[in-house]
Amino acid sequence: MKTNIVLYSIIAVYFFIISGVYTFWCIITYDGEVEWAGTLAMLGGSVLSALFVTWLVLTKKNQGGVLLEDQEHSDIDDADPEIGEFSPWSWWPLVLGFGIAIVTLGLCIGKNFWLSFYGLPVVLVSVMGLIYEYYRGNFAR
Repeated sequence: MKTNIVLYSIIAVYFFIISGVYTFWCIITYDGEVEWAGTLAMLGGSVLSALFVTWLVLTKKNQGGVLLEDQEHSDIDDADPEIGEFSPWSWWPLVLGFGIAIVTLGLCIGKNFWLSFYGLPVVLVSVMGLIYEYYRGNFAR
């Protein structure tokens, strides 16, 4: 965790310095005008990195010690949590991604919102298939 704190601190300081350099460069190049999109994007990156550093510092302080994965003599999987059960053979996530892509494409393209109405049933069927895949077929319990 200490390494993450140091790395994100470096990123926060870097983005802050670069946003100042970028703003100064724009003022010189464009006769006193500031290009706000780039300046605010780099300042935002600095602020977000600083927020993440703050969260990491507070988490490290509240955990009361060194995490298992941060100890020098620990194995990689010492602090490995139980994540859940996943189906490596399932095709439903692919169908769900396709349906969401169709719905999103329909919403993003101005005059083609009707495309979302074709993607919505695909999303609904694939969610139901993903939820109930252990109740039917070879893998029913």
